[in-house]
Amino acid sequence: MSDTEGRATDHATDDPVPGRGAGAEPVATSRQRGQTRVIMTRFLRHRPAVVSLVLLIAIAAFAFLGPYVWTWDHLVHREIPGNQPPSLDHPLGTTSAGHDILGQLMRGTQQTLKVALTVSLLATVVGSVWGAVAGYLRGWPDAIMMRVVDVMLVVPLLVVVSAIGGNFRGGTTWYAVALIIAAFSWTTISRVVRGVVLSLREQEFVEAARAAGASGARIVFRHLLPNAAGPIIVAATLLIAVAILLEASMSFLGFGIQSPDISLGLMVDNAKTAAFTRPWLFYPPGLIIVLICLTINFIGDGLRDALDPRQTMVRR
Repeated sequence: MSDTEGRATDHATDDPVPGRGAGAEPVATSRQRGQTRVIMTRFLRHRPAVVSLVLLIAIAAFAFLGPYVWTWDHLVHREIPGNQPPSLDHPLGTTSAGHDILGQLMRGTQQTLKVALTVSLLATVVGSVWGAVAGYLRGWPDAIMMRVVDVMLVVPLLVVVSAIGGNFRGGTTWYAVALIIAAFSWTTISRVVRGVVLSLREQEFVEAARAAGASGARIVFRHLLPNAAGPIIVAATLLIAVAILLEASMSFLGFGIQSPDISLGLMVDNAKTAAFTRPWLFYPPGLIIVLICLTINFIGDGLRDALDPRQTMVRR
């Protein structure tokens, strides 16, 4: 081999990627960007998830931006005639008390989404920390913490939150309802995170952190929880749908958000006797509940496929 060929071979070995230096930081940055691109590509190829995301954004825009452009709110107005079918002035009709159904639907969707997002955030934080600590410590702390979770899982969730909501001062406000639901909704996600952490704690990067003198809290919050982000995100997404159904059930039973405020569940409850005589009162809020839950489930399905490193098949 000539000297020129040897120098060319050495140069190709030292710099395997043309146009990029040998520094570790650019390589890590490029790897992170590549992983993000792969996740986005997988999610965008999951057509039901993409359609569901667009539809959910449209529903959220309807709920939070619609009141700024629509004439009527969710309250009673003397100018609104009662028991009117859908018309140009009131596209979804009116109630006997003088509510505009479209205005109520915007407000009800807004309050229901507030409850669902708050429940998902609070329950995810509590459940993730609880499950991560239990999985990392193992032994008797894990046994005690998981027995608490098992006891809470045995008790019917709807019965508990409805009973507490009926006796909770200020329970008719959306944030009080969200706190009640979140207090009993973190158990499922804690079991998911615990299972992931039990496998992660035996990995080499955790052993290296221990050898470097990292505390247990640092290992949990800086190493274990970030590496369990995929299952946590998926579980948090699906928890939104659970919270929506619980809030709707509570309001339907009379223990959730109450008048003069409104939620989708309360709208269904108020119109349950008019499902066949005045369907414009009953079906719109029920349809919104179904759409939100379906879109959330499809989005969670797409996130699961996108974040799963073992996923090789692409849904079409």
